[in-house]
Amino acid sequence: MADPRLVAPLDMPIDMPAARATPARHAFFVTGTDTEIGKTLVSSALLHAASRRGLVCAGLKSVAAGASEHNGRVVNDDVEQLHQASNLKLPDDWYCPYVLKDATAPHIAAAAEGIALDCSVIRAGYARVAARADLVIVEGVGGFRVPLGADANAPDTADLARQLGLPVILVVGLRLGCINHALLTAEAIMARGLTLAGWVANHVDPEMRHVAANIDTIAARLPAPLLGRVPHLPHPDAATASGYLDIGPLVDMTRP
Repeated sequence: MADPRLVAPLDMPIDMPAARATPARHAFFVTGTDTEIGKTLVSSALLHAASRRGLVCAGLKSVAAGASEHNGRVVNDDVEQLHQASNLKLPDDWYCPYVLKDATAPHIAAAAEGIALDCSVIRAGYARVAARADLVIVEGVGGFRVPLGADANAPDTADLARQLGLPVILVVGLRLGCINHALLTAEAIMARGLTLAGWVANHVDPEMRHVAANIDTIAARLPAPLLGRVPHLPHPDAATASGYLDIGPLVDMTRP
């Protein structure tokens, strides 16, 4: 019999009682060493891998910058990819609370539209999905410390990750400089008391030299398992990328 959570009506209200009383057994915040290094590809691949294990799963984007209108909807490619990779189908606006039109720093894009980005809104969106899923992926935006407001005291995505309190998966874009970026990002994650649950090496630069040696250097220094090495794919797709991942260390871990 199909899991009733997978066929929930798309018009269910936000305040509808959760289909399950307990939160997701597995939930992770996905960040990266920079922007455009494959966070959405890896996040979607993780969802495909979880689906194959029979888990009810959903992927969320915390903030999306860069969208266009299609048939009356404001559409962002990252959000659509996460939507398609999720086997828990939800109302369209549940996959991302803030879809901004300008493909620029989110606090700048939000200001242009007169929107104040609010971490509590993102947390509430996560909570309502986590009540219905076995596994939830929350994808950040850009790198680990992207401002969510113009004020110097405004929170950034690192603060959001800390507020969510989820174990973090780090996507390392394999290109020149990735060792330094990976180690600094991991240091920032752990400095906030967050668990680095694992990392993924994503080969974004096909011309990069000494790929294996770079991966080995990072692996020797990060206190977290390497979940997979995604090669440079001429036509990246999440289903293919999922074949290079091992989510065993994630789904077998016990949440604190």
